[in-house]
Amino acid sequence: IDSSRSVRPHEFETMRKFMIDILSTLDIGLNATRVGVVQYSSQVRSEFSLKSHAKLEAMVTGINQIVPLAQGTMTGLAIRYVMSAAFTAEEGDRPKVPNVAVIVTDGRPQDRVAEVAAEAREKGVEIYAVGVARADMASLRAMASPPFEDHVFLVESFDLIHQFGLQFQDKLCAIDLCVEGKHDCQQICISSPGVFSCDCNKGFKLNRDKKTCTDMDLCSTVQHGCEHQCVSTLGSYYCVCPEGKLLQDDGQSCGTCKSANIDLVLLIDGSKSVRPQNFELVKKFVNQVVDSLDVSAQGTRVGLVQYSSRVRTEFPLNMYHTADEIKAAVMKVDYMEKGTMTGLALKHMLETSFSESEGARPSGRNIPRIGLVFTDGRSQDDITEFAKKAKEAGITMYAVGVGKAVEGELREIASEPVEKHFYYTTDFTAISTIAENLKFNVCPEESQGEIEVKDPCDCESLVEFQQATMSSLEKLTHQHILLLKTRLHPNTDKSILSWLMKINH
Repeated sequence: IDSSRSVRPHEFETMRKFMIDILSTLDIGLNATRVGVVQYSSQVRSEFSLKSHAKLEAMVTGINQIVPLAQGTMTGLAIRYVMSAAFTAEEGDRPKVPNVAVIVTDGRPQDRVAEVAAEAREKGVEIYAVGVARADMASLRAMASPPFEDHVFLVESFDLIHQFGLQFQDKLCAIDLCVEGKHDCQQICISSPGVFSCDCNKGFKLNRDKKTCTDMDLCSTVQHGCEHQCVSTLGSYYCVCPEGKLLQDDGQSCGTCKSANIDLVLLIDGSKSVRPQNFELVKKFVNQVVDSLDVSAQGTRVGLVQYSSRVRTEFPLNMYHTADEIKAAVMKVDYMEKGTMTGLALKHMLETSFSESEGARPSGRNIPRIGLVFTDGRSQDDITEFAKKAKEAGITMYAVGVGKAVEGELREIASEPVEKHFYYTTDFTAISTIAENLKFNVCPEESQGEIEVKDPCDCESLVEFQQATMSSLEKLTHQHILLLKTRLHPNTDKSILSWLMKINH
């Protein structure tokens, strides 16, 4: 708004009314039309910015409080300010929203306007030039956007300026072709006064027809860094590895093992035979396993299921993202008691626990799915069907048995090679040793330099056991009493049985 000394007080009041009338025709709001007001003479002053007011009433108050500067007519300076300051994000300008400047002046500019106006237009500012009374037509045309018949207005007096308001409303507030659906953009329509342009969603590019969009093959257009293979999806991509290798934490490289990035569901037996004090040891066993893992939303996810005569999800894979959270939740688990429906638990694990809705990551991501069944007795239902289906679904199954657990069932649950996925101990107090060794079979490479987990029934293991026992016996005095309890493999050699009987006697 030109507030030079040539604009008389009553004329400036007419200009106030003109501005308020224009605003009354617009849909004002921070998510609709934003309006800022700048007055200029020999200097430039912002009365309020695009982000200052969200309601018409506040703008009207601001306009009524304007005090004219009453100096020269530096129109070029005002255009530069609008371009470099008023239409900035800091002042409330939004990307992909049309920028419109209405310049009202009553005289000839005292500085150059053509170059700065051209620069503003090149930056996307649509300029309307409104001249009143003594305004110079050549200067108006130098400022305005083409076509001039739509952007240049000249009225004889301020009393007639309302005529421009009517024409301006028709030009600026033309039908929103995007809202009216009068466009043929395939994905995104961007509205400008009376016109529109098309754009595409992320991952797509605009075709030469400027309307339709083509899915970008990001694997061929970006530095994806996939070691083996890149797979494009709608607007994105991901890396996959060959069979036998796993995608590493960087999402690009492949390795033979990655214990730090698995989906692990533990099925723990909560039947009556476990007993409350032993159930507490089972919970400690679970937490010992959790301590060996790198738990996070992007790394290892852990879910826990307890079963007895029924099955209960204690927490799914996507509930906790730190080891501390998981361990705290484990210690709060209540003992169920009752029966031992291991088959039902395996069915629940396959159909529910490893579903994406419970936090399992898509199978195409090649994140290992591991199920661990902990039980102390014979199952009261059939385990064959769902033990087989779980392994066919790509789930690596571990079976841990204690006390009266049936070896045949444990072996049927365990993945091949069974010797590396099946563990047994007679006593709950020994399960902590199993927890220490479990991580080695999850990731064999990481066990290098550590103690190898061996089949206790191998001949070599029995010899080592004999040697260790004889060494211990030599240290015992006659006053010591040796009580040896053991649970033997059914196929244990008779000579070893005889030897153990002698030790017991």
